[in-house]
Amino acid sequence: MKTKLAIIALGALALTACSKLTKENYDKLEMGMSQDEVEAILGSADNCGKTMGTMACTWGNEDSKHVKIVFMGDKAVTFTYDGLK
Repeated sequence: MKTKLAIIALGALALTACSKLTKENYDKLEMGMSQDEVEAILGSADNCGKTMGTMACTWGNEDSKHVKIVFMGDKAVTFTYDGLK
């Protein structure tokens, strides 16, 4: 019984601790950062797509809380967000 409770508690803690998609982290982002530097702050992107020399990556769900960054030459050139608190 104690083992099950410990596993549930650990899982709940892991879920709350893994969300790096916050307004505070968004405010740490700067133009010209590499994708690796951005991922050090936000974690791995949920979705990326390449188009005409750019890479657009999204963290979160575009229907709700998300950050979208466009990289050109591995440097961040635009940032948008929605739903961050």
